[in-house]
Amino acid sequence: MSLGDENDGFGGGSGQTRTRLPEGGSGDVYEGARRPAARSSRSLITVVGVVVLLVAAIAFANRGGGDGADSPDTSTGKGPGSGAPTSATGVRPVTGKNGQIPAGFAHDQQGAQSAAVNYSVPLGSADMFDAARRHAIVDAVYAPDIAAARQSDLDKVHSDKGFLTRIGLEEDGKAPSGLTFISRVIPVGSKVEDYNGDRASVSVWFSSLFGLAGEGSQNPVSESWYTTTYQLRWINGDWKVADFQQKDGPVPVARDQAASSASEMADAVDQFGGFTYAR
Repeated sequence: MSLGDENDGFGGGSGQTRTRLPEGGSGDVYEGARRPAARSSRSLITVVGVVVLLVAAIAFANRGGGDGADSPDTSTGKGPGSGAPTSATGVRPVTGKNGQIPAGFAHDQQGAQSAAVNYSVPLGSADMFDAARRHAIVDAVYAPDIAAARQSDLDKVHSDKGFLTRIGLEEDGKAPSGLTFISRVIPVGSKVEDYNGDRASVSVWFSSLFGLAGEGSQNPVSESWYTTTYQLRWINGDWKVADFQQKDGPVPVARDQAASSASEMADAVDQFGGFTYAR
């Protein structure tokens, strides 16, 4: 773990975000502007992506009606193929909260994964740069015997003038006038590394957005990829963080999409709420 990294490998937010696939319609979106027969590579990729989604949807629809005998056991966090599903399988998402942070996770491997993933969001959010909010987050997610020491470590980092200057923030951790500070974690998946009942080691793979959005920003918002492994302990009916280690990647190949403007990025962080519950 390195508390002095410029972005701490984190990013986060609050609110809820839903994804909706476009619905088909009777009209031709290219009416009056037909495309030539030779399609671009990007159009081909889009068509292939739609076909894959349709095949996956059909396969999912055809799964129903069985007796469940062939269904994989997801209670252990392990399954066939490259990884277990990251949807809530067998354990209902928690409804309790400690402040704005989900609480009351199940005392099993899936509950440990849920805790690790959901804790990664506030721990990587812009709220970590506000002293009062940072203290509330640390008290909510860390084991009681660890929280005080971790508070001290994080306070030193987030009040260090050199660190704040390097990432473009003012001495109080706020963004300069006219700029929007963005720090968000977007979990991609999780897996159990070790589990013995009251202790668990869970790795969370995620993308991080970090930087200052706005005209004249010297630290534009950039994307990074990390895997953080959390050491969790079952304490007073919930999972709590005892320690964590972080490493780079896995990092996917970047697409040929053009970067958005500074104003578009600043607007996006205000218009799109972050995830409050994963798995």
